[in-house]
Amino acid sequence: MINNRILAPGTDNFFLLAGPCVIEGERMALDIAATIAPLATELGIPYVFKGSYRKANRSRLDSFTGIGDREALAVLQKVHRTFNIPVVTDIHSADEARMASDFDVDVLQIPAFLCRQTDLLVAAARTGRAVNIKKGQFLSPEAMIFAVDKLRESGATDIAITERGTTFGYQDLIVDYRGIPTMQQFGVPVVLDATHSLQQPNQPKGVTGGRPDLIETIARAGIAVGVDGLFIETHPEPAVAKSDGANMLPLAELPRLLRRLTALRHCIDQFAD
Repeated sequence: MINNRILAPGTDNFFLLAGPCVIEGERMALDIAATIAPLATELGIPYVFKGSYRKANRSRLDSFTGIGDREALAVLQKVHRTFNIPVVTDIHSADEARMASDFDVDVLQIPAFLCRQTDLLVAAARTGRAVNIKKGQFLSPEAMIFAVDKLRESGATDIAITERGTTFGYQDLIVDYRGIPTMQQFGVPVVLDATHSLQQPNQPKGVTGGRPDLIETIARAGIAVGVDGLFIETHPEPAVAKSDGANMLPLAELPRLLRRLTALRHCIDQFAD
């Protein structure tokens, strides 16, 4: 990576954070990485494998949260070492920042609901790792400068902001594409989460819904606006995924999507001037 910056790789194409919502087991994670990594290389897409080692934000007490923190972090470490690619995972408290770093996690991700938590941001920055901070569904794009400043003032140099939709009523989200150039003015790359942006939260059964049929629509619009990176959760069988299956992209559909998005990006760049 140019200047060792994972979240600003300096290529002509967008960069990609993609993988399952949560680590369900070693074989699944390795199979997903084995599918995406060579495809990303072929298309010139800098790739970061995504997988949460624990899902702390769940609607119901009986929802799946993970296979165990250290067990899941060990899986992420194996993905990192097997494919020689960076990995990203969520952290939820200051203590978890160091724990994740100890397992070779390259990018620490701050969940949207925690993006204002000062202790968490400071702890992530002090690890020296890259930090991807998700914009809260309740915040304006302009307000994210304060989260970026907390990271910078605490020593972070490789920072990205991820747009993942804004609360619209009680059970929907919308993406305001004006926020992408607004947040880019902070001097950090902006990522568009094309899957969580299509969540339909607060469903009566306590299981979040989604509109995966619109993933390509959301992603293509982001590329047209000039987003720096894309975040896509994917699973071999979203219908049986243990978390967020309602808004994940089937893994088999990812190659076609990435080829189309890469072609769109190159087309836009060709006529940009």
